[in-house]
Amino acid sequence: MRRPKSKEFRKQQRVSEQEEINLLNSWIQFQPPDSGSNPMSLPPLPKTSPVGLLEGNTYSRYAGASRFDQFPLSRKTKDALREAKFVVTTDIQRAALPHALCGRDILGAAKTGSGKTLTFIIPVLEKLYRERWGPEDGVGSIIISPTRELAGQIFDVLKDVGKHHNFSAGLLIGGRKDVDMEKERVNELNILICTPGRLLQHMDETPNFDCSQMQILVLDEADRILDSGFKKELNAIISQLPKRRQTLLFSATQTKSIQDLARLSLKDPEYLSVHEESVTATPSLLKQIVMIVPLEQKLDMLWSFIKSHLQSKILVFLSSCKQVKFVFEAFKKLHPGIPLKCLHGRMKQERRMAIYSEFCEKRSVLFSTDVAARGLDFNKAVDWVVQVDCPENVASYIHRVGRTARYKSGGKSVLFLLPSEMQMLEKLKAAKVPVHFTKPRQERLQPVSSLLASLLVKYPDLQHRAQRAFITYLRSIHIQKDKDIFDVMKLPINEYSASLGLPMTPKIRFLNQKIKSKAVSTKSVLVEPEDSSEKNVLEVSRNIDTDPFKDEEIENDLFQLADSANEDKVKSSEIEEIIPATRVLKKKKLKINVHRPVGTRVVFDDEGNTLPPLARIADTQSGKEALLLDPEQKAEYYRRMRDDLKKADKEDKLIERQRLREKRIKQKMKWKAGNEEEEDQDDNSGSERDETVNRRHKKNKVYFDSDSEEGERNEISGNARTSSGAVTLEEQEALALKLLNSMHS
Repeated sequence: MRRPKSKEFRKQQRVSEQEEINLLNSWIQFQPPDSGSNPMSLPPLPKTSPVGLLEGNTYSRYAGASRFDQFPLSRKTKDALREAKFVVTTDIQRAALPHALCGRDILGAAKTGSGKTLTFIIPVLEKLYRERWGPEDGVGSIIISPTRELAGQIFDVLKDVGKHHNFSAGLLIGGRKDVDMEKERVNELNILICTPGRLLQHMDETPNFDCSQMQILVLDEADRILDSGFKKELNAIISQLPKRRQTLLFSATQTKSIQDLARLSLKDPEYLSVHEESVTATPSLLKQIVMIVPLEQKLDMLWSFIKSHLQSKILVFLSSCKQVKFVFEAFKKLHPGIPLKCLHGRMKQERRMAIYSEFCEKRSVLFSTDVAARGLDFNKAVDWVVQVDCPENVASYIHRVGRTARYKSGGKSVLFLLPSEMQMLEKLKAAKVPVHFTKPRQERLQPVSSLLASLLVKYPDLQHRAQRAFITYLRSIHIQKDKDIFDVMKLPINEYSASLGLPMTPKIRFLNQKIKSKAVSTKSVLVEPEDSSEKNVLEVSRNIDTDPFKDEEIENDLFQLADSANEDKVKSSEIEEIIPATRVLKKKKLKINVHRPVGTRVVFDDEGNTLPPLARIADTQSGKEALLLDPEQKAEYYRRMRDDLKKADKEDKLIERQRLREKRIKQKMKWKAGNEEEEDQDDNSGSERDETVNRRHKKNKVYFDSDSEEGERNEISGNARTSSGAVTLEEQEALALKLLNSMHS
C-alpha cells in the first residue's frame, strides 16, 4: 500500500513544477521559429549537443531538432516518450512541434503513417501543463476525430504519452449507451477525445457543459471533418467554442480553403506540408498496382486473389455497407481457407472495436467501407490493401492505401478499375501517385458466380442481401460528382447482376428515371404506339446514347443471363423484367371524341318489348315477371328478401353449431380413449409424469353453446361408450338430453 504524500512534499513538488514551467516558457520564447518557415529546412542538431539552459543565460535551439529530448518538453512527457520508445522525430513532428509549442495555429499535411497523432498529442499535454490545468478548471482541450475507431486509437496514444501527467481524459464516441454516465463526469474532464456527433450531443443535452475556457482544439483528419458530411455538426460546435484558442489541423490531404479556415477562426496558421516537394504522395515503400477488371469479374478476381494469398493480412475496400455484408456472408459460406471479418458504419461500437482489435492481432481478410480508411494504425502490418471499388477521389485513394506501408514497413496495394474509370489512373499519376498498370491473368481466374447462384438458392436471405448490394453499388456510382470517372449508364448492369448470382436484374427506379430523362432530352427514341414487339423494345434500349451495353467489345463477357442466348425469342413482358433499366416505353395517349353521339341503354323482355334500364325484376312468388316501379311494391319485395335471408342465416347457424358440437365430442372421445390406453400399458401409474398427464386430461372439458336464447353453457362428461369403444351420434344426443333433464329437475 502506497503511503500518502505529505503536505510538505506536495508543496515542494508544486515549486519544482513551477520552476520547470518558467524554464520551458523562457526556452520557447528565446528562439522561436520564424513565422512561415519550415523547421525541416534547418540543419538537425547534433545528438551530443547541450540541451536547455546554456551558459550566458541562453537556450539551445529547438527548431529543427530531430530528437524528442531536444525539444522544450516537460520531464513527465519526456519520460513517457522514452518509455514508449519514441526517440527520433518524424518529418511532420520535426516541422510542426516547434510552431505548435509556440502556441501557433497549424495546418499540417503529411503522408499516412507519418506520426501525425503524436504531433498534436504532445502540444496538448504541454499546453495544459504550462497553464497549470487542474480538475477544477474543466475542459482544456478537445480533439475531434471523424470515426470512432480513430478516436479510440488517439485515446490509446494519449494514455501512453500522458501517463505521468495528472490530467483526466475521456473518450466520447457514438450511440446512446453510457451517455448518462458521461453527462455526470464530462464537466470534470480536462481532455475530450470525441466524434462530432457525440460532442454536439453533450453540448446540447448535458447540463452546465462548459468549454468556454478551452485552450487548444485539434481536428484529426481535418479534410474529412470539414467536408459536407460534418458541416452542420462542426458549425454548431465551433459556435460554442471560445475565439481565443490554439487550433491544430492535421490530415494526409490538407485543405487550403479560405472558407474552411474562416469557419474555424484560424489566426495566421502555419501551413506545413512536409511531403509537398516529395517525388511521391504515398509512402516510398508502398508498391501500388492498378488493373482493369470488368464489373462482372470483380468478385471472381477478389475470390481468386484471396485464394492465392491465404497467408497474408488483407484489407478489402468496398463502396457500401450492403456490399460489405453480402460479400462477407457469401465468401464465408464458401470457406476460402482464411478467417474473414467485416467492418462498416452500421455496426454497434463494441462490435466494431472488437473486430478492429482481432484484425490487428491475427492473419485474416477484413471487408470494410471507408470507415477503416482514415488514420487507423493496425499494430501488425497489413500486407495487402485491395480496392475492389474505385475511390471517389485521389485523397480517398491515399487514405485507403495508407493502412499499409506505415512508418518504415513495406506494403502492397491493388486497385480494380472498370474500363469506364480509366480517368482515375490519369488523376493518380497527376497527383504523384506511382502506380503500376498491369493486366489480370485470365488463366488464374477462379469463377465464383456459379457458386454464388447456388448459395442464393439455398439461402433466401442471402439473395435479398445480393439485391441490396447490387442496388447500393449502382447508387454509389450514381451519386458521385466526378462524371468523367463515374457514369452509371456505362455499366453492364445485367452482367453485374448475374455475377452476384441473381437470377434476374432487380428493378432500379432511379436508373429508370435517369434513362427516361436522357431519352427525352436527346429525342433519340422513336417507337410506334401500336408496335410492341420484342425487336423494337431491344432497339429502343440500343438507341440511347448512354447504353449500358456500349462497352461489350472491351469487356470479357464471362457471365450472361440464361435467357440472353435466346434473346430474340424472349417476350416483351419478360424483357421488361430482365432489363428494367434499359426499357424505355412511350406511353400511348388516348383521345376522347367529345362530339360522338351518346346512346341510351335499352332493355328487352322475352317478347321483345322494351323496358326501362334496371327496372325488370323477377317476381319469384307468382313466377311471372313484373315491373316493380311502384315504391310500395319495391318495399314489399325488399322486406320478403330480408326475411328469407334471416331464415337462411338461422338455418346456416344451426348447421354450423351442430358441426362444431360433433367435432368437439369426437375430440373428447379420442382424448378419453388415449387416457385408457395409457393406463392399460403403463403399470407405474403413480409416477409423477403419469399424474401430470392424467391431471391434464382430467381437466379437459368440452363446452358448446346451448340452443336456448340465454346462451347457457352445458358440460358434457361423455362417459357413454359402445362395445367397440366408439360413441354413435344418437347415443351422444341421448346423453346430452339426459344431462339437460337432470339439471332442470
